[in-house]
Amino acid sequence: MDIRLLDNITLKTALQATPHKACSCAVGGCEAWESVPDERFPKTQMTHIGTLRDPDIYEPTFEQHHPDGTNYDSPDAPISAKHFPYNRCDAFSCKTCQRVLLTYTEYGGYYVDPRVRWAQIEMMKSIKP
Repeated sequence: MDIRLLDNITLKTALQATPHKACSCAVGGCEAWESVPDERFPKTQMTHIGTLRDPDIYEPTFEQHHPDGTNYDSPDAPISAKHFPYNRCDAFSCKTCQRVLLTYTEYGGYYVDPRVRWAQIEMMKSIKP
């Protein structure tokens, strides 16, 4: 099965085509990156819509994109498919609320931490292809 590669343009298009409503699922708001263990991520109500991880790049950059002084944990941090951590993400659509959620796994010295962020179109307005 081929996984659809999403870039800034295709992710923006998916977000524009996906109206959303408030969700009361186990994922929660996730307006910024949040730790969401596998047992809290409702896989059965998610549709995998693609990946932002380019299979042709062995080790994606850890460079982040924060032109307005945001940081990794900022709810208003821009979403850029070419920058960390988005360049390591998969995108899912929730069947309950239609939100697009980005997921990636943070690997530390002694831990593995699955993280989720709600992909809001407003966080992509300044992003170029």
